[in-house]
Amino acid sequence: MTEATVPFASAAAASGPEYVETPVAYDGILLAGFGGPEGQDDVIPFLRNVTRGRGIPDERLEEVAHHYRHFGGVSPINAQNRALKAALEAELARRGIALPVYWGNRNWTPYLADAVTEAADEGDTTLLAFATSAYSSFSSCRQYREDFARVLEETGLDRSVTIDKIRPFYDHPGFVESFVEGVRAAVETFTADGAAPSAIQVLFTTHSVPTDDALRSGPRDVDWGTGGAYAAQHEAVAAWVMSRVAELLPVAAEVPWELVYQSRSGPASQPWLEPDICDVIEELPGRGRTAVAVVPLGFVSDHMEVLWDLDTEAKEAAADAGLAFVRTPTPGVSASFVAGIVDLIEERLEGRPAADRRHVTSLGPAFDVCRPGCCENIRAGFKPAAAGIAP
Repeated sequence: MTEATVPFASAAAASGPEYVETPVAYDGILLAGFGGPEGQDDVIPFLRNVTRGRGIPDERLEEVAHHYRHFGGVSPINAQNRALKAALEAELARRGIALPVYWGNRNWTPYLADAVTEAADEGDTTLLAFATSAYSSFSSCRQYREDFARVLEETGLDRSVTIDKIRPFYDHPGFVESFVEGVRAAVETFTADGAAPSAIQVLFTTHSVPTDDALRSGPRDVDWGTGGAYAAQHEAVAAWVMSRVAELLPVAAEVPWELVYQSRSGPASQPWLEPDICDVIEELPGRGRTAVAVVPLGFVSDHMEVLWDLDTEAKEAAADAGLAFVRTPTPGVSASFVAGIVDLIEERLEGRPAADRRHVTSLGPAFDVCRPGCCENIRAGFKPAAAGIAP
């Protein structure tokens, strides 16, 4: 591999521009997922993969495994990514874009190494990756980039295959449209049932991350405030969603909202982003709320953190608090989301100028090429990563 500012990159991205405004003739799309078990025997091996390098014993992993075992050991995420792959292929074909879609996961079969090897065997060596996480943080962006680099090096394809990555898409209209519709429908349902708008609470929820990781999320030369780019991006999108819902349904302007967090793990001594969703739900009756709409703003599809942490635990917390409860949809394979992904692909195929790229908040559009030190994991240090300026 030749030395470059951005390793493993296409020629257009190799010098590290914030936005790649030069057309790139990609010959394949890499759909990069998290992965999940598809049977009871898969659960512990899958969790070992997720926690590799952290020395967590199986008995502690079993404490998390019961979430999957409750659903027969099957995470819905692989089926959802199969559906997303098929939907992307159909939308690409509809637009006349002749690009194959290769699907690989970070933590379970089919693995990223299998997908990249398959692409190379087919002669598709200039890949554009879409990771199924919308925001800037170590776990939702840089970790995917590190896995791309690791896979290229381990397979020996680092001299022949390049991988660029689609920008964080947190405020692309294709991603956020489902949340707008979900909040609007929830407010309409609650008010139709007699709830006053001010008694309805909207909770936008996302996966909690360690506070140290959050503070280091996003480009390092931007003052993102408390919570780094990760929290700032969620706050900006939530505010936009509520303003858009109020345009469509004026009564929604009276509905209070808040950003909360879920699914934290790790030792209690390590600070993570708060407040926790179930703690907030418990407090809502004391605030005069009678209904709660939970909006999974940080998630692309209904995977385990949605089915267990929201549809089970948060729903039970709402019932215990005597609150009416609605969990709004994730984007999934909605037409707007799939079309939005292909719009993001077209950006890079065309080298679309940043000024012409779609986004709904003042924070976007996010950069195509991650900046130096972006989304550092201070516990593990910097590892080689694709689609960004080293380190």
